[in-house]
Amino acid sequence: MPQILLKLIEQCQTEEVGMSALAELVSKDPGMAGKILSIANSSAYHRSNRKFGLEHSLMTLGVEMIKTLVISESVFQVFNNFSHSNSTDLRAFWKHSLSSAVLAREIAELISYPHVEEAYLAGLMHDVGRLALLATAPKEYSTNFLAKDDEILCEIEERTLKITHQEAGAWLIERWNLDSFLSDSVLYHHESPTRLGNTHPLIRIVLLAHLLSDNDVEDPSVKAAASLCGIDAEDLTRMATGASSQVYKSAEYLGIDLSGVDDLKIQTATEGAVAVDNSAHKQLSEEVLNLVLTSEAGRSFSPQQGEAALLESMARSARILFDFEDTTVLLMNGAGKHLVGVPIGENKQRLKEFTVSLTSGGVVSEAALQRRLAFIVGDGNPLGVAEEQLLRILKCDAFVCIPLSSRSRCLGILIAGVAKWQVEGMRKKERFLKSFGEQAAIALETAFGERGEASRRVATVVEEYREASRKIAHEVNNPLSIIKNYLSVLDSKLERQEPVLGEISILNEEIDRVGVIVQGLTDLKPAVRENAAEVNRVMRDVARLFRDTEFAPDAVKILVHTQDLPMETETNPDTLKQILVNLVKNAMEAMRSGGEIQIVNNGHVNKDGSLFVELCVTDNGPGIPPDILRNLFQPVQSTKGDGHQGLGLSIVHGLVKKNQGMITCRSGSKGTHFEMLLPVRKRINQ
Repeated sequence: MPQILLKLIEQCQTEEVGMSALAELVSKDPGMAGKILSIANSSAYHRSNRKFGLEHSLMTLGVEMIKTLVISESVFQVFNNFSHSNSTDLRAFWKHSLSSAVLAREIAELISYPHVEEAYLAGLMHDVGRLALLATAPKEYSTNFLAKDDEILCEIEERTLKITHQEAGAWLIERWNLDSFLSDSVLYHHESPTRLGNTHPLIRIVLLAHLLSDNDVEDPSVKAAASLCGIDAEDLTRMATGASSQVYKSAEYLGIDLSGVDDLKIQTATEGAVAVDNSAHKQLSEEVLNLVLTSEAGRSFSPQQGEAALLESMARSARILFDFEDTTVLLMNGAGKHLVGVPIGENKQRLKEFTVSLTSGGVVSEAALQRRLAFIVGDGNPLGVAEEQLLRILKCDAFVCIPLSSRSRCLGILIAGVAKWQVEGMRKKERFLKSFGEQAAIALETAFGERGEASRRVATVVEEYREASRKIAHEVNNPLSIIKNYLSVLDSKLERQEPVLGEISILNEEIDRVGVIVQGLTDLKPAVRENAAEVNRVMRDVARLFRDTEFAPDAVKILVHTQDLPMETETNPDTLKQILVNLVKNAMEAMRSGGEIQIVNNGHVNKDGSLFVELCVTDNGPGIPPDILRNLFQPVQSTKGDGHQGLGLSIVHGLVKKNQGMITCRSGSKGTHFEMLLPVRKRINQ
C-alpha cells in the first residue's frame, strides 16, 4: 500500500485530527486531493459559484466524511493496481466490501469500540484476498471470483489453489505493517462464531458485518455472530435496513458504478474452472523449482568463511525462500546429547546458554532424534518449556523445526518463526523445507570437517613442538655436561699454569653446538650446518671429549680405530658428533662395572650402487634385553633413573635417517654393536 495512504489512515484513526496536517498529507496524493475537492464542490455540499480550496473543502466535508473517503479511496486505489481486475466485473465485490465496511462501523459505534474507522477499514478490506487470488491466478479463479463468499468457496480455494482468500488477505495486510488486529479479522471472517467467543472485538465485528451484508437478520449464523457482539435483534434489523442507502451513497462519492448489481446472479463456487489443469505437470514444475532454489541456496553457503558466516547465510536464505519472520539455529553438541543455541542476529545473546536435552521428550528434541520436520503452534495447547521459550525469543505465535540432517547424522535444528496462519502453507512445502535442511547440513558438515582438520593440524604441530623440545633438552644436556667437565679441567690447568688453548677451543665448539641445537627448536627440527664431516677427526674429538674431561670413569676405556686416509660424509660435523656422543654415552651408562667401548671406521661400503662410510660403536657390556631391543629406536620411558628421558637412541635414529643413512643394532650377553652407514660426500667433479 502507498505510504502516503498508510499515513492518512493512521491520521484518520487518531482521536483528534488536525485539518492543517490532514490537508498537507492529502495534498501529496493527487487522486485523493482531487476526489475531496470534487465532492466538497458538488451540489450535495456546495451552493455558491465560488470554488473551495483543499483545507476549506476538508472543513466542509467534516472529519467523519473525510475518514470514510480517505480509507475508501485508499483501498480503491490499491484494488485498481491489481492486474486483471479491470477486465472483471467488480460490482458485486464492491457492494459486498462497502456493505461490510458500513456495517462494521455501525457495529463498532454500537458496542463502543474506540477505533471506529479501523472497523470500517477492516470491513472494507476483509475480502482483499479474493482480488489478490484473481490477480495471481486469473484463469483458475475468474469464475469463482463472482461466486458467493461462503465456506464452499473457501474449501474449493484450498483444494485448487492451496490457499484461501482469507489467508491471502491476511498475508497481504501483514506486509503493510498495520499495527492492529486487522489482519486477524480478515483471517477469521469465515470462522464459526462458536470459535471466536473470546477473541478481539475487531474480529467479532468483521465476522458479523460480513455475514449481515449477505444474509437475512434471521439467519442462525448472523444471530450467533450478533450474540458475540452483544447486539439484540432490534439493533440488528435497524443496521441492516440503513446500510443499503449508505453503501450506494459511498459508491457514488467514490465513483464506483453499482448500477444493476442487484440483478447479478450469484452462483455457488465450482471446481470446473480448474479441471483442465494437469496436476502431475504442476507437481513436477513445483519440484523442479524447489530443486533449483535449494541448489542455489546450497551454492550460496559454500563461499562463506567460518561457521558464523555460514549460519548467518543459512538463516538469511531461509527467511527469503520461505518468508519466515525470524530464524535461529540449535546445533548438536560434541557429545550428541544436547542442542545448543547459536546467537544469530540482534537480541539473541541469551541463546548462548540455551540448551535442549535430547532426552527431554519435547517436540524440538524429537525432531532432531527422528530427523523430521515439526510444527509448533502456541494456541493454548500444552507445550514444553523449551518450546515456549523459543516462541518468546522469536516473538512469534508458531515456528517450524527444520532438521539439518546429512546422510549420517543430525547436525542441529533450524528454528523458523512464522505466523499461525502460515503453518498450513508450510506443511505443504515439507519436501522443499527438508531439501533446504539437507543442503544446509552438507555445508555445515564441510565446515565442521574443516574445523576438525584444523584442530588436528594444530594438535600435530603442538605435539611436534613438544617432542622437539624434549629432544633438544636431551641433546643440550650432553654438550653442557662436557662443558662442565672441561671447565673443571680448565680450572686445574690454570691453577698449575699449564696451556689451556686446546680446552678453550673445545669449549667454544661445544657452546656453538648448544646454540645450533637450541636454534633448531624454531624449525621443529635440529639445525643443520652446510659443511661435511671428516669422519676420522670427529671420532677422535668425541673420544677426547670423554677422556680429557673425566666424563668417562676410569673403569671404562674408549678406543678409536680410524682409517689412514681422510673420509668425508654428507653429514655435518655437529650432527655426526651428536650421534656418536649419544651412542658412547649410552654404552658407558650400560657398563656400571666398567668395560671397553670402541669407535670404529670400517671404511667405504657399496650398498645398492651407493657409497657409504661404515661406522661402528661397540661395547662389551651386559647387552640389551630383547623386549627393549625390539623398540630400541622409539622414545621410551627410561629405566636409568632421574635425568634420563629415554630419547637418546630415538634421536640417533632420526638424525641418521634425516641424513639418508641407515643404522642397525646387534646385542647379546657379550655386548652391543651399533652399525651405521652414512652417505659419502659427493665431489663437484663426480
